[in-house]
Order: sequence, then C-alpha cells, then structure tokens
Amino acid sequence: MTEVIVFIFGLIFGSFLNVVIYRLNVGSFGRSRSFCPDCNHQLSWWDNIPVVSFLLLAGRCRYCKKNISIQYPLVELGTALILVWLYTELGISQVFFLYAIFAFFLVVIFTYDLRYYLIADEVTIPAMIVAFVGNIFLGADPLSLVTGAVLGGGFFSVQYLVSSGRWIGGGDIRLGAVMGLMLGWQVTIIALFIGYVVGAAVGLTLIAVKKKKLGSQLPFGTFLSGATLIALIYGRNIYDWYISTLGF
Repeated sequence: MTEVIVFIFGLIFGSFLNVVIYRLNVGSFGRSRSFCPDCNHQLSWWDNIPVVSFLLLAGRCRYCKKNISIQYPLVELGTALILVWLYTELGISQVFFLYAIFAFFLVVIFTYDLRYYLIADEVTIPAMIVAFVGNIFLGADPLSLVTGAVLGGGFFSVQYLVSSGRWIGGGDIRLGAVMGLMLGWQVTIIALFIGYVVGAAVGLTLIAVKKKKLGSQLPFGTFLSGATLIALIYGRNIYDWYISTLGF
C-alpha cells in the first residue's frame, strides 16, 4: 500500500518536473496556468492528470489535436518508479527524502540535456547547495563532499581546457561538482566510470546504426545524471567491492 502512495506522489512530482523543464526552456517561471504550447489554450485540471490524461487523450491536445510530447508521461512515470525504487531500498527515512530531492534534480538534468543538449545553471547551482547542506545535515563528512566536488568539477575542467571547450561545456563542469557533493569523492569515481561506460556504449551503438557520426555531440549530462542516481544507492557497495578485490 505504501508503494502505491509513493508511486502516486511520484507521478505528481513528475508532472511538476515537466513544468520546470518546459519553463527552463522558454525562460519563464511565471504563475500562469498550464496551457498547450501549440494552441495556447489553457488546460483544465482533468487535462493534467499525470499519465492518465495522456492516455485518455491518445497523446493529443483536446483542443487543437496536435501531438503531446511523449516526454510528459515518461518523466511522470519515470519519477514515480524512481521514488518507489528509493523507497524499497531506503524505506521512509531522512535519507529517502533527501535522495528523492536529489532524484528530482537529476531527472530534470537528464531530460533537459537529452532534449536540448544543455545542462542549465538554474538547476545545477541550486543542486550544489541542496546536496551540500542536505548531506551535512545527515552527518556526511564535509571534506569528502568538497573533495568530491573538486574531483568531479576538476575532472571536466581539465577536459574543457585541453579541448578548448570542444569536448564538453561549462555545464558538465558544474554537474561534476554536483555529483561530488551528492556522492562524496569515492562514489563520484564510480559514477563517472558508469557514466562513461554507458555513454561510450550508447555512442558506439548509435554510430553502428548510423544515427550518429564519429565526433557527433552526445547529451553527456544524461548519462552522468543517470549514473549519479545509480551510484546514490549502489555506488558505495561497488566501491567497497572493488577495493576489497584489490586487497586493500
């Protein structure tokens, strides 16, 4: 029963994250009610029921019949499943609530970079503050967090300088700092490894099927944010396992 409640709240928060993603793109955070981006018709509450409205409307606006982006139900459903996953791993606890907030930031970064090839400072800078303050509140080692931020941000800063900004952008540097402040330095290494392995696998697959060319841009923030979410739960165990295999 608790999983169902968490799932429903996840759908609601996912709907809110869709609003954040849209308003980040148009550069407006005013209080206007939801509207169709094609015909500008104001939407009623029954047009905004997460996932359900999309299915009932067959993926089309009730008023102009234009297609509704599949992003909306996917973000809503994805956020709900992430919250249920966090709940099954952590239960209802302070860590669960903090990681849920982390997840909201990561979902926005994941989706926004996937769609627009941009990691927005409006998301990463608040995420840094929340990650540092939240982890300190739960007893994390401040030195580990700061070291993680320096490691993550520095790792991408070096690449930025070496490539004169061709390989990565400033958003990746700030996302690296977010990763360090969420995970601490040891687990940040694991998240970077996961992100690069998955990113390379996806990139090579897209090249093989001729969807991308060698040197084409990839939304790397999407892979890093997904890797960070995985590392939040499993990163410490992976790190400890790896260290133990080395005999340390």
